[in-house]
Amino acid sequence: MNGWGRWSRLVMLVALLGVASPLLAAAQTATSPAPREDDPDRDPNRAQPDFTIVNLPTTLRLPRFASAFRVTHRFGRPLGAGDLGDLAGDLFGLDSGAQIGLEYRFGLMRGLQVGIHRTNSKTIEFFSQYSLLQQKENKTLGLDVVATIDGTNNFRDSYSPALGVLLSREFGSRGALYLEPIWVNNSNPLPDDELLGDDNDTFFVGLGLRLRIRPTLYLVGEVLPRVGYDPGVNHASFGLEKRAGGHVFQVNFSNGFGTTMGQLARGGTNSDDWYLGFNISRKFF
Repeated sequence: MNGWGRWSRLVMLVALLGVASPLLAAAQTATSPAPREDDPDRDPNRAQPDFTIVNLPTTLRLPRFASAFRVTHRFGRPLGAGDLGDLAGDLFGLDSGAQIGLEYRFGLMRGLQVGIHRTNSKTIEFFSQYSLLQQKENKTLGLDVVATIDGTNNFRDSYSPALGVLLSREFGSRGALYLEPIWVNNSNPLPDDELLGDDNDTFFVGLGLRLRIRPTLYLVGEVLPRVGYDPGVNHASFGLEKRAGGHVFQVNFSNGFGTTMGQLARGGTNSDDWYLGFNISRKFF
């Protein structure tokens, strides 16, 4: 009886396992998350690794329900002020004050991204950008439309809305060129009532370049020739950036401090003063 009992228990165990195994497999299949839909917007783009060049936007698409965060930092000391000893004594401008910006953007739907950018000068910019064409679809150009509005004093005072078109041309994985005509209304924060019709708006054409010189290292540059209200000099920036996974680290040099459309429309300080800065961005997808 003892031998038969052992065999009977073994047969029952095998039978139970035979019944339970398909049930467990079915339960695991039912509770496993569905495979994520293949979204080409999530694929790395080596020609356009970030959503901005230095200050101007690119045509890189943000996937639906994904997001990205960016920090901008522009030191206030002109690099050409004083001699080399003075510059080194100020740690190449790092000891000076700075204009700092924090930015968050979100993919509201496929092709549409919205966001907010705030600087420590208490300027807040809201922006939206929609992708009309992608180069990988038409083999020619990328085309986006962008709309922004920034307001001073925590969006309580002077408002500067802007509308523009973003054109990009990628060259394989080696980089991209940009042409960005943008109109900014009320770019003059203190207009003369007699000149409202002539000197209260700015139209600029952003010209940008991103060139990949190493697998994860890029040269970037942009310049913004303007008509209309155009104090100072045309804003210009160039820099070197490093891509590391979902992060992009950029060291840049600019002749002004602008990071919003209204600030960029007001131009740089002068052609002789250049300022050290950096951008750090992080994608969450």
